[in-house]
Amino acid sequence: MSRVDLGDIALNMREDGNASGVPVVFAHALGSDLSIWDQLIPLLPQSLRLIRFDMRGHGASDCPAAPYSMGMLVRDAERLLDHLNIRDCVFVGLSIGGMIAQGLAVKRLDQVRALVLSNTAAKIGQPDMWRNRMATVQTHGIEALADVTMERWFPRTFRTSGQADPWRDLMCAQNPEGYAGCCAAIAGTDFYTPTSGLRLPVLGIAGSEDGSTPADLVRETVDLIPGSQFKLIRRAGHLPCVEKPQDYAEALTGFLKSIGHT
Repeated sequence: MSRVDLGDIALNMREDGNASGVPVVFAHALGSDLSIWDQLIPLLPQSLRLIRFDMRGHGASDCPAAPYSMGMLVRDAERLLDHLNIRDCVFVGLSIGGMIAQGLAVKRLDQVRALVLSNTAAKIGQPDMWRNRMATVQTHGIEALADVTMERWFPRTFRTSGQADPWRDLMCAQNPEGYAGCCAAIAGTDFYTPTSGLRLPVLGIAGSEDGSTPADLVRETVDLIPGSQFKLIRRAGHLPCVEKPQDYAEALTGFLKSIGHT
């Protein structure tokens, strides 16, 4: 892993696979970091250049004062890809990472040739819901949201087996300022109109048990883009790359092969 200084912020990132390969870039969910891709990366073709990063306020990236805008998060990704001289990548975004993916594709089609919109939507929830979460985190800390978030994220069997515990710990380990800042970014985002104008290959991935971005919501968003594909991963929740990495890898690899990105 390495930290990339972009001037006003430094982002933590990691590269795997072949440094000379075609690039695939991964953006993680709110309350997590680049480790959500740990089980997936080894299952993908290692001929690819596999790049993942911690968004601002998360993981080992810098945490500026909240609030953030989605434009800031998109600009962070844009500048990171420019720093790495990346063009024509496939950008895989999960949850808020999928919102960043949509915004980046609208802004920089030279950087993005295809999208994977995983467990995300053009608009997630209502602004008041996110403002309430921000207030809770700022007053009581992330721990106050952790249990109810795990219930939305993971099926009961995954939680009762203890497999969700590391992800709860990861969420609670995030900087409350960064978490609240990204809540503000989601609250202010409605990409229905710009996303409907995109014309590029898209794969939507949803989990059948996802309580945060239900499958129908994900499908509604990817259906805005003509020719898009959709994959439902059964018995998986909000982080299918964690719960069903083999299924996720098969879906992603099949999509990459279908568009010649191998």
